[in-house]
Amino acid sequence: METRAHHVLIGLFTVIAVGGALLFALWLGKSSIDREYSYYDIGFSQAVSGLSSGSSVEYSGIKVGDVTRLWLEPDDPRKVRARIRVYGDTPIKTDTQARLALANITGSMIIQLHGGTPQSPRLEGDADNPPLIVADPSSLSALLENGEDLMSNINNLLVSANEIFSQENTARLSRTLEHLEQATSVLSDQRGDLAQTLQQFNQLSQQANTVMADLSSLARNANGLLDEQGRSVLDSAAHSMTALDRTTARLDSLLAENQGALHNGMQGFNELGPAINELRSTLGALRRVTQRLEDNPSGFLLGREKLQEFTP
Repeated sequence: METRAHHVLIGLFTVIAVGGALLFALWLGKSSIDREYSYYDIGFSQAVSGLSSGSSVEYSGIKVGDVTRLWLEPDDPRKVRARIRVYGDTPIKTDTQARLALANITGSMIIQLHGGTPQSPRLEGDADNPPLIVADPSSLSALLENGEDLMSNINNLLVSANEIFSQENTARLSRTLEHLEQATSVLSDQRGDLAQTLQQFNQLSQQANTVMADLSSLARNANGLLDEQGRSVLDSAAHSMTALDRTTARLDSLLAENQGALHNGMQGFNELGPAINELRSTLGALRRVTQRLEDNPSGFLLGREKLQEFTP
């Protein structure tokens, strides 16, 4: 009897538990049916991988509804429409925006609503003709769409890196590093000479600066000399040219006025030519006589020949 009583109690408890669960499910269903919803269409211009019917709709991080339907645009299959239902008391405004967001690390997506200023009018959602909210481009969706290209580029990068770090290139790099180390060692050994060379170069630079300063001073002095004395020389030359012009003008005038007298004088000079020649001959003869008188005065005066000197 006791065993049968235990079975009855267990069966009764099971019936009560199942009945309670059914009543709770009916209550949840009734509350869901009785609750008012607003319906909106969200337009996407990119793929919506990870989004499905039943995905959550959040507004500023709070769940306000879910996705009821997904379909492609008949005229443009590149675009996707998602119909959402949100609680009727959700303040959807005319400037409310939508975007895709990652729900968890498994890749599930949700629709996030954001924006909407207090001054904007409310956007009423009708189940028969729901208004359209154009979704913002999602950087995450673009990344997922271009993931294949990204992986291909990464693969190409790795292949190029493998080619760069091949055994041949590694050997060349090792030789280059060895040569660099040798060059560094040589420079380290000759750093004394290098320091001396740099010091000499510094002295040469200082001397060059001194020479340039002297040249600059000389140029300034030359400019001052040209400015001060060059102007006076030019003024003197200008006065001299002016005086020469006046003298030339006077000479031209004098020649024009005495042209006749000069012509007669030139004729007189022509008549003096024979007399001058005769005078020249006389002077030559007199010079010869004087020379003979100096050489042998006794012979010239007495008509004797020049006495010979006696040498014992």
